[in-house]
Amino acid sequence: MAPLTLHEDPRSGNCYKIRLTAALLGVPLTTRSYDITKGETRTPEFLAQVNANGRIPVLQIGEGADARFLPESNAACWYLAHGSALIPAERFAQADMLRWMFFEQYNHEPNVATLRFWLSIMGEANLSPEQRALVGAKRAAGNAALALMDSHLAGHAFFCGDTPSLADIALFAYTHVAEEGGFRLGDYPHIQSWIARIQALSGFIPMI
Repeated sequence: MAPLTLHEDPRSGNCYKIRLTAALLGVPLTTRSYDITKGETRTPEFLAQVNANGRIPVLQIGEGADARFLPESNAACWYLAHGSALIPAERFAQADMLRWMFFEQYNHEPNVATLRFWLSIMGEANLSPEQRALVGAKRAAGNAALALMDSHLAGHAFFCGDTPSLADIALFAYTHVAEEGGFRLGDYPHIQSWIARIQALSGFIPMI
């Protein structure tokens, strides 16, 4: 495999997904850190060389003139896990895994991750009036996503069967730090048990 470099902010759960996927698979990964609160992913150099969308994470595959750059966390996780047990072989199970990964990006991350960023990284005192007005709605939507996850996990060890998949990695990243956004994980006992199972996996690494 070509050398891999992760362009990341280590506080980001989306970046952590990729690091955790690589760690669980034993894939070597070099990291390059940026501070998104200081605009380090919006410089002309970053936009021209890494990601014209000005966002991280970006997985760089290869070096020099032949390097390719893959934005979007779940796409990068898929690239790393291709051919491994983290992607189910059976057709429905694979589609079900993608279903939960889409759920993470559409229902979970915009609420759970956003409130964590606003309250834990930006700080509540620095929120704009528009952001303050959205906190209640995002809290409700985040709790709805967590409740759905908890209900599913009441009858399943992992999101797609008896073994972990990329769906678990995608959802674990921001769920296990949800309390930093004001969510109460104690209200979700099945999520708590699932978090412990993920943390017990061989090769697991913590977020920071």
